[in-house]
Amino acid sequence: MFTILFIAFGLAMDAFAVSISSGFTIKNLKVENALKVAVSFGLFQAVMPVIGWLAGLGMKEYIAAFDHWAAFALLGAIGIKMIYESGKMKKENAENPLGIYRLLLLSFATSIDALAVGLTLSFLDVAIALPVIVIGFVTFVLSFSGVYIGNRVGHFFENRIEIAGGLILIAIGFKILFEHTGVI
Repeated sequence: MFTILFIAFGLAMDAFAVSISSGFTIKNLKVENALKVAVSFGLFQAVMPVIGWLAGLGMKEYIAAFDHWAAFALLGAIGIKMIYESGKMKKENAENPLGIYRLLLLSFATSIDALAVGLTLSFLDVAIALPVIVIGFVTFVLSFSGVYIGNRVGHFFENRIEIAGGLILIAIGFKILFEHTGVI
């Protein structure tokens, strides 16, 4: 359960950072605005692992001998990507984040990593229901909070949050690798 919770927090960091940026750009913030962002991000973060998990079921027999290496590589790559992208300016978030197309694009973009995590969970024979609920819920709560934090303090924490999320996913990748190779 702790691993699932850490994965959920790691995945939610992109959405949290974008929520902070969104909150910074929303004038006259209302609860409905934060709910719209949080529901969209949480829903996408919950659906994408299911898609990845289903795709992984078809590949499981071919990858069983090295699934732990695949999980390590995927989580490590996602983590490194998050850390790398934390240094980039996110100018695209300066637009109104509440427009339907903009919100769907941001939701999709922040949930691509969850697709790869779903694939990884499939390789590791993890049932998908609990991780999906936890990932969606954690993303919802952090995104809702992020909108309000962004509205109050702006971009001060944004990059640091994505770095933390990337480091969490890399650490989980190492944990999986070490457990399956007998190091721990």
